[in-house]
Amino acid sequence: MDHRDASTLRTIAATLLLLTCLLAPAYAEEKSGEIQIQEEIWALPLPLPMFAYVVRPVGDSPFPLAIMNHGVSLKPVDRSFFPLVEFRDAAKWFAKRGYFVVAPVGSGYGAAAIDIPEHGLYGPFFAKVGNCTNPNFRDAGRALALADLWIIDYMIAEKRVLPKDVIVVGQSAGGWASIALSSVNPPQVRAIITFAAGRGGRVDGKPNNNCAPDRLVEATADFGRTSRVPMLWFYIENDTFFGPALSKRMLEAFTAAGGKAEYHLMPPFGNEGHFFVGSPDTIPMWSPLVEKFLDAQK
Repeated sequence: MDHRDASTLRTIAATLLLLTCLLAPAYAEEKSGEIQIQEEIWALPLPLPMFAYVVRPVGDSPFPLAIMNHGVSLKPVDRSFFPLVEFRDAAKWFAKRGYFVVAPVGSGYGAAAIDIPEHGLYGPFFAKVGNCTNPNFRDAGRALALADLWIIDYMIAEKRVLPKDVIVVGQSAGGWASIALSSVNPPQVRAIITFAAGRGGRVDGKPNNNCAPDRLVEATADFGRTSRVPMLWFYIENDTFFGPALSKRMLEAFTAAGGKAEYHLMPPFGNEGHFFVGSPDTIPMWSPLVEKFLDAQK
């Protein structure tokens, strides 16, 4: 082992220790009568190794699998905490309903060395879509969708999850990747749920300033041409990344092309609706719609 490997292992160990400390209070939050859940950090030995936040029911496997794809923070300092500070409560909600939740963490490990512009891979988080004059929204979505397929195959091979009972949930860029995933119709995936899905929002940090809205709509239509997975789309009235006018254009393009999506525009949330799913206060708003949608897919 050279000094670089040793340094990497020390960094990973320190990161896991920090994340374990962040997760430790979860056990105290359980209430009697609820499904007991356990939070963990996993290192997934995928073709592109990555960490994952895992929250699962306590007990014997297999369980239905829920993959949760997070977004990309505009602030680099926030990224090392994804997805714990983004949708931890939502992930726990799914776990308490029997799902084995795996949320791949967009850390720099492994992905930091990847830079393949022609496939939408730019360093950690698969974040960049290229220049706004010619953004590559499609491949940026397909890159993370491929990671989801790796996770599904790995979890099934490990006999941790049911092979035909997978749902995928995504927020923002993670929601966009989930739409991209729907275009390849994985046979294991029975439903996909997105919150504020899209790419290219708030260029230079400016509200309602999308990188290339027409190109985003075109890419949405492209995914819709082959997508047949039932989908549930949530957008929020005061989302300044992907506002109602843009999200409705995306829906129209997607469904006109042949995709299947149930759309809900939720009322304004706080000062910025884009982070709607990250608040425990919104669970009573979206959870009945999610339960009804998932029940219809059984």
